[in-house]
Amino acid sequence: MASSIQDIYLTGLRNAHALEAQADQLLSRQVERIENYPAMRQRLQQHIEETRRQSQRLEQILQAHGTSASTLKDLATGFMGNMAALAHVPMQDEILKNSFANYAFEHFEIASYKALIEMARMAGDTQAEPLLQDSLKEEEAMAEWAGQALPEVVRTYVQRETEGKTAGI
Repeated sequence: MASSIQDIYLTGLRNAHALEAQADQLLSRQVERIENYPAMRQRLQQHIEETRRQSQRLEQILQAHGTSASTLKDLATGFMGNMAALAHVPMQDEILKNSFANYAFEHFEIASYKALIEMARMAGDTQAEPLLQDSLKEEEAMAEWAGQALPEVVRTYVQRETEGKTAGI
């Protein structure tokens, strides 16, 4: 049996909401541990707030369609976010691995929002598009920041490591 555009769109919205739950957990675990990279800590804290607003926007869109987010998906992806953040903890270069993962994750979210915008158009949901565009712009800004910050994170890591200081986080 074929799915309707509406069904595909609502699934995409629920998946994006779960993705934001994962992002929240992933970033929150990182912020808890960052000690030697204050600019990164500050920007991640800011993005956690953006992530929470993005979740609220998705909830608003889902409610407008008479449905809600998937608690099971949110719990599962939130758990995966926690596990992903913890996977880097024992690594000597935890900050580098987190930086690489964050950069990649932001691009995954960008792709997700671009797809949702197209689905919204196909489903005729003109009310949702500005909300999705706002989230897309925030994700693009975070991805841009992550890419621009990477060289400084690498320099700081290498400098601290070669000086025998705690460098990993």
